[in-house]
Amino acid sequence: MSMDPPHRTRAPPAPTDAGSVDEADHLERTHAVTQNPPEELTEYSLSTLLTPLAPPPEPEDFDDFWQATFQEFGAGPVAWEVAQEHAATATHRVTEIRFRSSAGEDATAFAMLPHAVTDIRCGLVVGHGYGGRTGPDVERVPAHTAAIFPVAPGTHVGTASRFPASPDEHVLAGIAHRDTYSHRFSAADIWRAATILLDMAPSAAGSLDFSGGSFGGGIGALALPWDDRFRRAALDVPSFGNHDVRLSRRCTGSGEAVRQHLRDHPEVRPVLDYFDAAIAARRLHLPVHVSAAMLDPAVDPRGQFAVYHALSGPKRLGVRAAGHLDGPVGALSDRLALQDGMDFLALPDERVR
Repeated sequence: MSMDPPHRTRAPPAPTDAGSVDEADHLERTHAVTQNPPEELTEYSLSTLLTPLAPPPEPEDFDDFWQATFQEFGAGPVAWEVAQEHAATATHRVTEIRFRSSAGEDATAFAMLPHAVTDIRCGLVVGHGYGGRTGPDVERVPAHTAAIFPVAPGTHVGTASRFPASPDEHVLAGIAHRDTYSHRFSAADIWRAATILLDMAPSAAGSLDFSGGSFGGGIGALALPWDDRFRRAALDVPSFGNHDVRLSRRCTGSGEAVRQHLRDHPEVRPVLDYFDAAIAARRLHLPVHVSAAMLDPAVDPRGQFAVYHALSGPKRLGVRAAGHLDGPVGALSDRLALQDGMDFLALPDERVR
């Protein structure tokens, strides 16, 4: 398949004003979460987590920033081509895609299309965790679903990028300004992947869903409010929810790299508020299922529940005993949450409104 339609990706815009939130307030909040002794790793009672925290303060121009980002990177055609065919499944053709990222560089995605185009009933864009992705998760894709699995800029080992692959480095890449932060381009590539999937499977329009966990869940929450092509979403242990909470404790995930970085660079704290999944979730009106953990050493459970509490549309909550845990308990929790999200996406529309 040729690169059709053609598209020229403009260079990222020159940095503009970082935001309108009071700088003194940000410095005070940064000092509180980086200098005070962090909490020990722990789990929280369900009653605590079901009680909403005070919502995080938001930049006055949050909507303007993200709407401009969507117009820049998500509203037009995307150049893409099939790089290679992978082994087919019993129900789907599997291909590896190269496309032009919002970051102005080549990016990778994996697509799964039903063997018979007439079998396509819905579409699915699937985000990934900070471990990256080397192929599609075939177990996520029902027989009548066309799906695409984009790889976030910098996280595909076979694609050159200015963003580093290591989670601890990727989470800090470009963090000095909202226009250059890695998460901006990761969210924008969700929109671009949706465009590619609808190029490949036009009949999926109107029934396009999103599924993502951890990094992918948080990025999905950031991306979805601005793109009305999506019908519903399933977010599993979503990251980046309520940065004041996220930065208040040690963790085994990428949040620890951010917490440590802010000790030496408190001036970047305002940038994070433009990439807070709990702030973005206030603008999310489509039906959403959130799987949130009571214990999670990588993503603070309070931040996960903050995303759920902030949702403005129809919402469902699945409570996990644990998230981001190795071993049989963690694996079982992952499987149950995955099935829970898939079941939600498969419900008839009248069941989720």
